[in-house]
Amino acid sequence: MAESQNIEWKESWRDEYLKWICGFANAQGGRIYIGTRDDGTVIGVEESKKLLEDIPNKIQNTLGIIADVNLLSANGLDYIEIVVNPSSYPVNYKGEYHYRSGSTKQQLRGAALTQFIGEKTGLLWDAVPVDNISVADLDQHSLDIFRREAVKKKRMTKEDLDIPNEELLDHLDLLTNGKLKRAAVMLFYNKPGRIITGCYVKIGKFGEGSDLQYQDTIEGSLFDIADRVIDLIYTKYLKAAITYEHDVRVETYPFPREGVREAVYNALGHNNYADSVPIQIRIEDDAMYISNNCILPKDWTTETLMKPHKSMPFNPSIANAFYRAGYIEAWGRGIQKICEACQELGTPNPEYTVLGNDLTVKFTALESAKISEFKTPNRQNGGLDGGLSGGLDEETQIVYRKILEIIANDSKVTQKEISQNSGIPLRTIQRAMKELTMRGQIRRQGSKRYGYWEITD
Repeated sequence: MAESQNIEWKESWRDEYLKWICGFANAQGGRIYIGTRDDGTVIGVEESKKLLEDIPNKIQNTLGIIADVNLLSANGLDYIEIVVNPSSYPVNYKGEYHYRSGSTKQQLRGAALTQFIGEKTGLLWDAVPVDNISVADLDQHSLDIFRREAVKKKRMTKEDLDIPNEELLDHLDLLTNGKLKRAAVMLFYNKPGRIITGCYVKIGKFGEGSDLQYQDTIEGSLFDIADRVIDLIYTKYLKAAITYEHDVRVETYPFPREGVREAVYNALGHNNYADSVPIQIRIEDDAMYISNNCILPKDWTTETLMKPHKSMPFNPSIANAFYRAGYIEAWGRGIQKICEACQELGTPNPEYTVLGNDLTVKFTALESAKISEFKTPNRQNGGLDGGLSGGLDEETQIVYRKILEIIANDSKVTQKEISQNSGIPLRTIQRAMKELTMRGQIRRQGSKRYGYWEITD
């Protein structure tokens, strides 16, 4: 009889066979015969009675399980049978998780390990309690972002949120036995890298092929990242085509903002952080690619994603908080909303591809809004670009135009935020905005704290 899914033949005992026992316990169980050739022929073992005592002890001490170890004989030769029952909880061999698949033993790692432990325990990765980080260690700014967005999107009332942080986290089911869940740390702790590497977003602007022109890494809590990433993409990485309708300025970006926002937030909410791979956003003139590691539900394909489907979040605790903040949907409508945003802009539907554990969504740029060089069209008498070219070097013109574009998108933006979003040093921004004010291109309305910027002609 040949080796199979549930049978392994070994000529002699070696302690490394504990890995095979681990693999059987984590799968459907099985039997190992010691003192046999690969075809099942019995050749016998020496010191069979000693092995009959040693093997059960090693199994229990190393793996924490009990297996039946039987002494058998054939043709006057002793051999040993080890009967391994399937375990209802994950079994590890010195921190390694092995699994019997077909007639081979495999060590589980990364996404496969995460999925296996989740299926065995019912405890998902983002629900595991975390030691050494308390509610007091969480970032108050991130908690404030959540409260602001939850009220703005009407997913929670101000009365619901006007409670201490610990009580709020408990209501969001982010505490277990007084300890923070991983989800709470990922959502509200400004250094989640302490518990898992790869919890950040990489953005890169590419030219032809591998030509990386510039890039950013956005780190922090998931709520802090979510609060910054879309504005950064649309102020630093994308340029709007400018037109005027009845003297009204119209900006058209090459990619639908609401669609990109939904896709990025989906990636943040459903990413398999256990793989320690950051979310990556590649921006080209013709397309934008948003990639994250994921484990799709069983039997799901990219075709499933594009059809109406129920919501099955990979990180339920993270997804619940994102839903409460209005970042994602709870009915599996996220991709439908992305498609609607693309159709409204006039671009093709997004394209989803899965390669291994990598899920990538591709947005195709609107042809009429593509701008390969940073230009802001002139109006006959002033406008956003009016008066910028006269007597100014090209570098200064670019700084001025970038400032004006950012202000046009957000009139309440601060000089520090303009610097962060544009990558231009703060002192340069401060000097340029002072000069723009003196030139009459911009003016400040209201107080320093509560006022806003106004672009003038």
